Amino acid sequence: MEVINTSGRRKTSIARVYLKKGNGNITVNDRDYKNYFPSGLLQFKITQPFQVTNNNHAEYDIKVNVDGGGYNGQAEAIRLAIAKALVEINGESKSALRAHGLITRDPRMVERKKFGQKKARKRFQFSKR
Repeated sequence: MEVINTSGRRKTSIARVYLKKGNGNITVNDRDYKNYFPSGLLQFKITQPFQVTNNNHAEYDIKVNVDGGGYNGQAEAIRLAIAKALVEINGESKSALRAHGLITRDPRMVERKKFGQKKARKRFQFSKR
């Protein structure tokens, strides 16, 4: 198995994942993923595709380049990219990943600000007199 290259997106975050056989190192932007994401919930989100497919993430080395957005959006972009890579390795795991909603890209984005308003929906304060 050579290197599998996939990408995942969430809000304004874009993650590029390179997955190959190895011994379980997950590197995010040249740092260990436990240092990059100190929260246990975000670490769980990254390893969730492996738990759903009963794969051991110690079998693969994962190198991630992620850019844009916040920590939560970045973690979910990485999760999507890893799930897509696991489907490329084994197509039978797609149904299990889809059942947990890990294959579908979340299309929700921040609504743009409109001119003549304070934010996307909030108006400027109205003064009667």
